Amino acid sequence: MAIEVIGDRVFQLETANTCYQIQADRHNIVSHLWYGPKTGGQVMDYLQDYPDVGFAGSIADAGNDRTYSLDTRLQEYPCTGTGDYRISAAALDDSRGLDLRYEGYEILEGRPALEGLPHIRADHPGLQTLVLHLADRVTQVTCDLFYVVDEEHDAIIRSARFENQSDTPVRLDRAASLALDVHHGEPVDLITFTGRHNKERQHTRRRLEQGVVSAASTRGTSSHQQNPALILTGPDTTETSGWAVGAMLVYSGSFQAQAELDQLGQVRLVMGINPEGFSWKLAPQESFQTPEAVLIRSDAGLETLSLRFHQLIRDRLIPPRFRNRPRPVLINTWEAAYFNFDRKTILDIASQAADMDIDLLVLDDGWFGSRNSDNAGLGDWEVNEEKLEGSLQSLIEKVNAAGLDFGIWIEPEMVNEDSDLYRAHPDWVLKAPGRGPVRGRNQLVLDMTNPQVVDHLFQVFSGLLADNHITYVKWDMNRSLADRHSDHLPEDRQPEVHHRYMLGVYGLLNRLTDAFPDVLFEGCSGGGGRFDAGMMYYTPQIWCSDDTDPHERTFIQYGTSFFYPPDTMGSHVSASPNHQTGRRTTLETRAAAAMPGTFGYELDPGTLDNLEREEIRSLNRLYRELQPLIFHGRYYRLTRPEQGLALWEIADEDRILVQGLVYDTEPNALRRRIRLRGLDPEAVYEDRDQGRYTGQSLMTGGLLLPATSGSDAPVMVVLHRVKDAPADQPD
Repeated sequence: MAIEVIGDRVFQLETANTCYQIQADRHNIVSHLWYGPKTGGQVMDYLQDYPDVGFAGSIADAGNDRTYSLDTRLQEYPCTGTGDYRISAAALDDSRGLDLRYEGYEILEGRPALEGLPHIRADHPGLQTLVLHLADRVTQVTCDLFYVVDEEHDAIIRSARFENQSDTPVRLDRAASLALDVHHGEPVDLITFTGRHNKERQHTRRRLEQGVVSAASTRGTSSHQQNPALILTGPDTTETSGWAVGAMLVYSGSFQAQAELDQLGQVRLVMGINPEGFSWKLAPQESFQTPEAVLIRSDAGLETLSLRFHQLIRDRLIPPRFRNRPRPVLINTWEAAYFNFDRKTILDIASQAADMDIDLLVLDDGWFGSRNSDNAGLGDWEVNEEKLEGSLQSLIEKVNAAGLDFGIWIEPEMVNEDSDLYRAHPDWVLKAPGRGPVRGRNQLVLDMTNPQVVDHLFQVFSGLLADNHITYVKWDMNRSLADRHSDHLPEDRQPEVHHRYMLGVYGLLNRLTDAFPDVLFEGCSGGGGRFDAGMMYYTPQIWCSDDTDPHERTFIQYGTSFFYPPDTMGSHVSASPNHQTGRRTTLETRAAAAMPGTFGYELDPGTLDNLEREEIRSLNRLYRELQPLIFHGRYYRLTRPEQGLALWEIADEDRILVQGLVYDTEPNALRRRIRLRGLDPEAVYEDRDQGRYTGQSLMTGGLLLPATSGSDAPVMVVLHRVKDAPADQPD
């Protein structure tokens, strides 16, 4: 069994490679014992050895035992007001504090439903759930801690559910999805993924020192600036050796992840909804469910940690109908035309795209209402038939006749003040009373806490999809939330706005994806501002960044790869010079950076010459050939970008793709040699020139890279496994 009770109220959770132990101790505090390699059945409570630490108070139950303090002990779900002065997982707006004690447990086959929130799916077997029942008998607040154990993927999925069993309302001020205490007795590094718009998920590694480090967003989205995923790791951990624990929040709104190195050198990680500006009123008998957070541990380096997260996302998070479904090569009209297009513009792009063997045309912003700039029309989702010179469906039929499927851009959550929707419903936006609105990109945020707003949007977009043959939707969201006030909610519910907003977004996504299961939805928020596991539950791919410069993309995609597999990354070839950086690069370079993802184009095909068109045809044929490998293969980071080149390997049982960019070619230098990983040592692999190599030689001696020329030089080598070839006799 993945979950069993051993020893004195010790709960052991085992995955394929790890062991997690919890104990309800003599004071009914739920203590953390162990998260690491399997222990051979040993209960790890013998490591709980604490001295009398000055200024570390003891709970009343401990009597005169000054060695028992919650300020020093490892706990599963620490709360405020208990004498633990470290970061906490839960708090009430109550002078009595919150003191949750163990009251019982359940072990469930499968997993309980998580209504209204994205979650790790249970659509194929292999999950078990431990539920620990906790209660504070003074405030009469209960808390169930959920541990969903996915043995196959080495994952433990955490969440908490609070209920008010008193006869008066209480206010929940903090409700984290997980807390994890770590006592490795050695320095610990923290890896986070930081950045800004057009420079998302930059890999950042630092040594923890005594105090608190936070990765957080208060923007109502997971944000460009921080990603809701981080790694605790040993100081000497590399891609292939050492321990690492990854934590990924399945949530797309304001979040907080804090890591604290305490006075004894222990580390505490707490992750969940950002408590800043958050407070949830629990009326009698009401409950509150936190989002889920996924824990995965590796004792074989960062590479193994990433591979486990990649497989979990592929198998248990993205919509099942897209797991094995080929994705189209698309062209998006935005950088080709921006707002300045008519029917002829779109049909010219479609004709040229079809000639270049592209599958799908996406009509971006500007097809509706009075939308000819950022300043007006957003929210008025009626087709502008004057601009399109006819109905949308008639345009789609022309595009289909050219040989392409049709996709469309929408931004459901936003509205311009200069729009019919805003003029009719000024109360449908988030806005602080008595103040002017905070604008972003000249738009306001619709109040997704209001069911009327969500119902209106569902009617609008379900009508759009029902009346027109649309196979792809790009769902954008182009600003951060600032105002925290909803005219729909009473004053005592205003601190719930940002979380209720996210629940409204999830509800709309759920209704639309259920109603139109064959439509491919791609997430977007100014590129990668909402690139998170929560959105992936509904949208199997997300536009990775608005920055399509291939050099910059290697840094962005490097950081993204630590948690998210390449098949979730929207990654396209754009124009040269690049519209974000002005950098000039070859088509081959742009394609090398874009191929490990969901491939497409952001450019005006009318600017291309015949040689470039033929090159694009060849690239599309190559991508379709490689897509099954990219979408299902194992992804290895072969270099770090700061080494002067970005190289990655994707391998399955039959093929190996080695790809990337060499930032600067050196004169009079030997060809670079790179060791591959994850191969069958006894297999024989062949390149396109019929050179043959054993898997062992490629992993120890390495692969000689092709000679390069210039800056941001592309590298691509494809090796095929030779069937039935003798491993000891390569040609």
